[in-house]
Amino acid sequence: MELRQLQYLLTVVEEGGFTRAADRLYLAQPGLSAQIRQLERELGQPLLDRTGGRVTATEAGEAVLLYARAALAAVEGIRRTADEFAGLVRGHVTLGVASGAATGGHDLPALLADFHEEHPGVEFSVIEDTSVHMLTALRRGELDLALLGVTEDELPPGIGFQIVADTPLVAAMPPGDPLLDPVGRAALPLAALADRPLLTLIRGTGIRGALEHACRQAGFRPRIAFEAASPGLLARFAARGLGVAVLPEMPSETTATLGLRTLPLTSPGVRGRIALVWPADGPTTPAAKALLRRARKAFPPVAPAAPVAP
Repeated sequence: MELRQLQYLLTVVEEGGFTRAADRLYLAQPGLSAQIRQLERELGQPLLDRTGGRVTATEAGEAVLLYARAALAAVEGIRRTADEFAGLVRGHVTLGVASGAATGGHDLPALLADFHEEHPGVEFSVIEDTSVHMLTALRRGELDLALLGVTEDELPPGIGFQIVADTPLVAAMPPGDPLLDPVGRAALPLAALADRPLLTLIRGTGIRGALEHACRQAGFRPRIAFEAASPGLLARFAARGLGVAVLPEMPSETTATLGLRTLPLTSPGVRGRIALVWPADGPTTPAAKALLRRARKAFPPVAPAAPVAP
């Protein structure tokens, strides 16, 4: 008995016939049939029912297939382990990214390009979604790791994480807005936004969660006038006077170009945190484990910054 014969048997059952199985295995059909007959003679049992329009497993064949699948899976596990030790990582990694999380100092394309150059056998799927949805997908095993926004109370059990960015959120508004008085004001109490229309990221994002959490601490419910998935779009809305945008701190040249003024929020301070997250027990495949190791080095942890003084 040979492993390839077990693979042939499994493929014939999956395809429901010898012709499609031979095409899938890149074999000549007579050769495939001969191998199956040889396996049946060795085991002394017919493994396939060839009498109908579709080839199916006999009762004995179904029993054999249980062990065949286990044997083939074990061999694949041995190959993956050997590849990992040899540095020849293969496989597929599914990575989640929140909108805006892969900007600034988090050059995700560079990380993936460098990793692919070292491990060309690894394929990637990159999925963009809200942080809440991606945390759920991670716990279900639908993602291997993710780069997303978090709030202090948002990480559920079973999740490992590394905070890779901790940025103050600011209120952005055009010059002349009453919130900018008194002149020279260095920060803005969050409660000052209680009655103002706010422009924020969509629900489920880390920044939106951080804002809502801070507003609850301050004793009010934010009045959301506009939502968008892009901080840049919210900034342009604020520049046209549609409301006060709550955004991550922006470079001064960006705010000057848009004609915006910004003030850090205090009492309580509001911060946008980006985390690299993964299953607490670690990714299950060698490829995902290798990428996580590389990502943790490329995006080093940061310590929480001190709050802005009111």
